[in-house]
Order: sequence, then structure tokens, then C-alpha cells
Amino acid sequence: MHPLADTLLPLPWHNRFATLGHAFHTPVAPTPLRDVHWVGRNEAFAHALGLPPDWWQSQAALQALAGNAVMPGSQTLASVYSGHQFGVWAGQLGDGRALSLGEIETPMGMQELQLKGAGLTPYSRMGDGRAVLRSSIREYLCSEAMHGLGIPTTRALAIVGSPDKVLREETETAAVVTRVAPSFLRFGHFEHFAAAGKHEELQQLADFAIAHHFSELLTLPTGPQRYLGLLQTVVHRTAALLAHWQAVGFCHGVMNTDNMSLLGLTIDYGPFQFLDGFDPAHICNHSDHQGRYAYARQPQIAFWNLYCLGQALLPLIQDQDATVEVLDGFKTIYPAQLDLRMAAKLGLQEVQTGDHGLIDSVFRLLATERTDYAIFWRRLSQAMAAYAQSQHLSAWDSVSDVFINLEAWHNWRAAYLQRTAGEDLRQCAKTMLAHNPKFVLRNHLGEQAIAQAKMGDFSGVATLQKLLSAPFDEHTGFENYAAFPPDWASTIAISCSS
Repeated sequence: MHPLADTLLPLPWHNRFATLGHAFHTPVAPTPLRDVHWVGRNEAFAHALGLPPDWWQSQAALQALAGNAVMPGSQTLASVYSGHQFGVWAGQLGDGRALSLGEIETPMGMQELQLKGAGLTPYSRMGDGRAVLRSSIREYLCSEAMHGLGIPTTRALAIVGSPDKVLREETETAAVVTRVAPSFLRFGHFEHFAAAGKHEELQQLADFAIAHHFSELLTLPTGPQRYLGLLQTVVHRTAALLAHWQAVGFCHGVMNTDNMSLLGLTIDYGPFQFLDGFDPAHICNHSDHQGRYAYARQPQIAFWNLYCLGQALLPLIQDQDATVEVLDGFKTIYPAQLDLRMAAKLGLQEVQTGDHGLIDSVFRLLATERTDYAIFWRRLSQAMAAYAQSQHLSAWDSVSDVFINLEAWHNWRAAYLQRTAGEDLRQCAKTMLAHNPKFVLRNHLGEQAIAQAKMGDFSGVATLQKLLSAPFDEHTGFENYAAFPPDWASTIAISCSS
């Protein structure tokens, strides 16, 4: 470990998860990296966490977030969990390349810090415990892109790079991401103890989660009713999260149960993608040969994963019928949440009877021509703003330009204008511009920033971080970041190792 650890300004560390005991985690020290350097620093997030403005300036901070020094008061550990991967029970898994540092008190509440890529743990299996620069940049940028979009997510505080070599499909260089969340508890944590028949530990974990992350449930009687309340809350949060994903055109790519957050956060960014042309059957993970995690299947998979969590909690709930009833609530909660999200994208102030048909028909329209998803919605928003002033159909010309079948588009537009006839169109436009981003993290933009970073130029990462943190703003002068993707973008292949 680097000797500078003691010179770092101390943080208010808490190690609540560590108190659960060794059945839940293993203490492990990070593995140092050579010649570390900053790749990205999220200064706005650091400020929100209450870190001093000059915290980054010390060499000790760099060494600590590289895993070369343990910060005073933190306890580095890797947690154990299990899970279903691609629908198959995988048995014991765990933090194979992530180390928890503990939690710190912040103006945002208690937040857990993790180093992803900090070296081998007892749960690394056949892996090396490392992350590469490519995947680290993708996670760093997408965490902040999702936050900018208002989608629940883990956050990213920093990336540290090193010339140390890491073998993936090719030899790459190492990096460590500092990621932050109120908790990194996953469905798989509960599956682990349920599958092993360790019901005491299962209850201990559920009680821990309720006490620290679902305290509103403490008003319920202790016992089965409280655990059923936990499941119900997770169902609601997961349904809301999936509605966010589908509305913005986000594909996660690897929705294994060990990649599902108990708190309803987007977690574990790997082969993700924001849709370019709208294709409901799009598969963003080049390792997903069966298309299990295709865009249109994500809600169904979330429902399946919730059933796995419900099965794991059943020894505590002790009522199968009540468990199934709570789980089946997803079937009504998710569609209602999606209708709300899509209504906002259309500028509608409330969901009315018939709006679902309007929403469904725009999806069909986009799918027929593989229309660019983000550009369509942004142009629709801008067209509404122009139409609110002019009341002239020429205001919609920029939207017409993205369609070949103009008759189909004109028919949908007529239905849309009929629906909005009684609305305040200026307010519609304002709502639309606040819900349809100009900038999303398209794969080709990430690839360009990664290519620069591999040459030692991190300006592309910084530019994308700035744009994606405020994706609804115009950012005049950066229009090329909101343009149609180049032809080569369709050849980008992202796998689980990404």
C-alpha cells in the first residue's frame, strides 16, 4: 500500500455492511497499480457528496482511488452473492472485481463507495479482478448520463488509469472506477442465502436492508408482513426503473439477477446501448446469442427476476399466494409507469383513455422504418415549440424528414394534434423539451472518447461528461454530438467483458 494514505483528509466513514459478519463478505485489500493517473474526475458530484474542493489535489486521493492506499477509517471488503445468469442458476458469485470501501455521510445521505477493477477477490472465479480503460470509461460516462436523464442509477466519482496490461479479447490497459450508491445490494444477495437454506442469514440481510434503506417499512409489524412490504417496494421501484429505460430507449444488455439492484437503481454497466434506429428486437450484447435481453424483452425479464427475488424471500414471507399477488402487481404498475413516461415525452399533462393507443402507434411507426429514436423525439419537441407559435403545419417539416412513408407519419401526426388540441401547446413543448434529451451516450460517441483516451487524451471523456450531465440543454456548438450516427456505428460489438 502507498504510504500517502495517512495524508489524505479523513472522511466520515461508516462500515455498516461489515457488521453483518463474514457470512456476507470477505475482507480483502486492493491490488496496487503502477504509474496511476487521472482519467476522469466528477467534480460536481464530489461537491454534492460534500468533499472539499481541493480533495482531488493531493497525490493521496489519486493513490486511494487507484486502490494503492486504503483511506483511514474505511474497510475494504468484497460481498458474496449468487444469481441466475441468462436464465440459468449460476450458484455462488460475488464481487469479483469490486471492493467496497464503506459508507460516508454526505448531504445526500449515507453513500457507499466501491472501487471497480481493484484486483482479485475470493469471488473472482476465473477472472483477474481488473477492469480495462474501455469498460471503465463506458461505466463512468453512462452512470452520469443516466443521472442526467433523471433515471435512478449508481454514480461515478472518478476513473484512474494505469499502463498495467490486462488481457480481454485483446491486451488493454487497466483502470479503476470509483462508483457510488446508497447500497449495492442485489437480488442475488438474497438468492445466495435462500438457495443455501441459510434462513437466519437471509432474515438478517432483509432486516439490514429494511433498517438502512427501506425505513418506511419499520411502521409495519415485524415478521412476514414487513418482508412482503419489502418485496412490494422493490416491485414498484423496478417497474418504475424499467419504464424509464424503455421510454429513453436504453438497453442494459445483461439483466442477470445478480445485476438487479434491490433499490431500483441501474447497476453494472457493461454491454449497454442507447438505441439508434428504433428496433424493439435490438440485442446490444454480442454475447447474448438467444436475444434474452433484447430491448423489448427487458420488462418481461425484470418480471422474471422479481419472481426469483420473491422465491428467495418466501421463507420469510411464508405466504406463497400473497407473494404471487405482490409480484403480479408488476403487470399493472409497469404499463402505467410507461404510459406516464411516454405521455411526458408527448407533452401531455395527464394520461387519458386512448393515450395508450397513441403511444403504441408511435412505437409501431418508429419500428417500421427504424427511425432514429433520440432524434425523432427531440425534433418532435422542437416542432411542437414552433407549432405552438405559428400554428402552421410547416413547423413539423424537420420531423417529416426522418420518415420515408410520409402518409403513415401524417396520419399519426393528425391523431397527435387532435389529442393535443385542448392542451396549452407552449406548455406541451416545455414538457417535451424537458423529457426528450438532445444528447444520449451513443456507442460511437463512447468509442471515439475511448480511442482518444487510449492515446492519453482524456478531453473526449470530459466533453461527453459535460454534455451528458445536462442532456436536455442545447449546448450550442456541440451539435455533432447529437447528430445521426455514422455508418460504422452499426458494426460496434459490445460483449459482457465490456
